Amino acid sequence: MPSTRRIVIAVFPDVDLLDVTGPAEVFALANRETGGRAGYRVRLAGRSRGEVATSAGVRLVADLSFDEVGGVLDTLLVPGAVDLGADGPAARVDQDIVEWVKQVAPQARRVASVCVGAHILAAAGLLDGKAATTHWSTAAQLAAGHPAVTVDPDPIFVRSGNVWTGAGISACMDLALALVADDLGEEVAPAVARQLVMYLKRQGGQSQFSVPLSRPPSSRRDIDELRMFIADHLDGDLSTAALSVRMCLSERHFARVFRQETGTGPASYVEAARVEAARRLLESTDQPLDRVAGDCGFGSVETLHRSLRKQIGTTPAAYRRRFRTTT
Repeated sequence: MPSTRRIVIAVFPDVDLLDVTGPAEVFALANRETGGRAGYRVRLAGRSRGEVATSAGVRLVADLSFDEVGGVLDTLLVPGAVDLGADGPAARVDQDIVEWVKQVAPQARRVASVCVGAHILAAAGLLDGKAATTHWSTAAQLAAGHPAVTVDPDPIFVRSGNVWTGAGISACMDLALALVADDLGEEVAPAVARQLVMYLKRQGGQSQFSVPLSRPPSSRRDIDELRMFIADHLDGDLSTAALSVRMCLSERHFARVFRQETGTGPASYVEAARVEAARRLLESTDQPLDRVAGDCGFGSVETLHRSLRKQIGTTPAAYRRRFRTTT
């Protein structure tokens, strides 16, 4: 019989719905994909048993009250809620929930936050001296309120020992997939992702905004198709000259149109796309740097070094040490 992995997800008024249901669905599908071997058993805990209204207006049902959560836990998962003010969204930090997390966290093998739930972990002292992420819109709030925490607003999720923090909102799925991979191996998580028809699978260090999403939407289908071509042929000739030939435009006119449609020049766009691909390989593989450089189209390790320093301010080796997600 499989061992049971007991997962408790905190719920409270105005909690973000997907922060709760997204990870729960990932764990349920992991059970299905492994024929029950995963052994995940998810329970929702609230101030009291019964209905809890989410920020979406949909009601969840807490299986347990906070006081009923006892014994050893595999995972304590803390989602978040926001209040909207004149200065934009602010993470809600309920002191009663903070005190409960302080009490329960020592019983858990690992603790994870989703989105602005990181603010609750920080208030409970669980992030002191650690790197953490949260939704980009409240990262400044987290850094200002908790100077002992190294806040990085860019990654999708960050692991610091047995404490994981995830960005928002849909990144809760990526965080949950990473937890599954940590438990069951890298082969199970992609199977779950395929069932969810989602990206296989975004690694922790990947930016909350991928290269295409970080650029303004294009009004031209041919530019969108070219973006797809670039993503699929990073190891090919993506010079401005080669791309202009593909677009049947003069090099000068192509560069002007591309910048107009994307907000950046062709060479800068290609470099950013290659850096993003290199980050994924550095996170998820043990490939030597010369192969990473070749697969991503840098041509040499020196060019890979130079581009990573320019784009994200670090070296390939340092990046791999920080964000490596498999052993």
